[in-house]
Amino acid sequence: MNILFYIIIGILIVQYSVETILDYLNAKKYGDPVPKELDNLFDAEEYQKSQDYKKTNYSFGLLTSTFSLVLTLGFLLFGGFEWIDSITRSLTDNSMFQALLFFGIILIGSDLITTPFSFYQTFVIEEKFGFNKTTKKTFILDKLKGWLILALLGGGILAMVIWFFQWAGTDFWVYAWVVIAVFTVFMNLFYSKLIVPLFNKQTLLAQGSLKEKIESYAQKVGFELKNIFVIDGSKRSTKANAYFSGFGREKRVTLYDTLINDLEEDEIVAVLAHEVGHYKRKHIIFNLIASVLLTGLTLFILSLFINNPNMSLAIGVSKPSFHAALIGFGILYSPISEITGLVMNYLSRKFEFQADDYAKNTFAAMPLISSLKKLSKKSLSNLTPHSAYVFVHYSHPPLIARIRNLKA
Repeated sequence: MNILFYIIIGILIVQYSVETILDYLNAKKYGDPVPKELDNLFDAEEYQKSQDYKKTNYSFGLLTSTFSLVLTLGFLLFGGFEWIDSITRSLTDNSMFQALLFFGIILIGSDLITTPFSFYQTFVIEEKFGFNKTTKKTFILDKLKGWLILALLGGGILAMVIWFFQWAGTDFWVYAWVVIAVFTVFMNLFYSKLIVPLFNKQTLLAQGSLKEKIESYAQKVGFELKNIFVIDGSKRSTKANAYFSGFGREKRVTLYDTLINDLEEDEIVAVLAHEVGHYKRKHIIFNLIASVLLTGLTLFILSLFINNPNMSLAIGVSKPSFHAALIGFGILYSPISEITGLVMNYLSRKFEFQADDYAKNTFAAMPLISSLKKLSKKSLSNLTPHSAYVFVHYSHPPLIARIRNLKA
């Protein structure tokens, strides 16, 4: 156990403490008066239900985060990583296979341990408050599909990174960066075509007044739109959503069937106008470039420390290896990730205001306001979040801030 080991312990405890304090501050705001612009959103019974939902999730979140901390600290203090490393070394002498087995055991093992919490969240909490539509069969299949994707994509990228490390030494980060950047762009383009169909059914939006209104708006703002898809979100939840994916010829808009059921046609067009605003303001390209640059920075810093045996010793692994050093580096680097996350969340909130402004100026403010209210009510969202919690965690501004901006 070296000094880095104790720094890692400190980082984990500080992160847990900060998150717990933020959650507590946010929970204390649950009883605040609802802003006057939202006082007609819920009746008394509905608002009590929304408060109960938030309190239940707060208590459950505290339980799961505490369990995660205790599990991680126990793993570090009692040599869990060393134990898994010894298992992988007993199975193969190939360093690449050792790394793949090491991460496979950790990731799948961790997922198995936390599955009861996920099951409870889905089939008890979400069920109790009327959100869950997932069957136990779908839940299990989603897990299995997720593991398969993790093994193929995650394992493939990890194997390539290790191969670059063995071939190019500390310069591996350049080649790894290029591969990950290409993969990131590829997934942005084709995620909806390749990954989404594994979990959901997508169908083209049927001909009718809604499609005509969407196409009319798209033509008005000069937005070439060939693909409007409807996804069966109701297969898992009653919560509604819409998203924009891809760019160039591969761009598409996807509407959840729950969104179509819950909103009026003008409200749906307003939501679409917001998504078009992200595209027109180049937010998608900015986020993609930022993601690639941050990946490059992380890999470069990793290359400076990956050969240091103390990186492996930092998690209690006595024999230095790429995979052990990667775990140690990941935890030590997490404070920097937190800072970059704060910056990206701040920019994301600004982008949301800009997309709202675009929708207001090219379509109308009131349909977007009413759609935001309906979606917030449907999901029992927090109407009075704490400002510190918003600053750290929110990628979207609170509902009241968006409504005030749209009315300005």
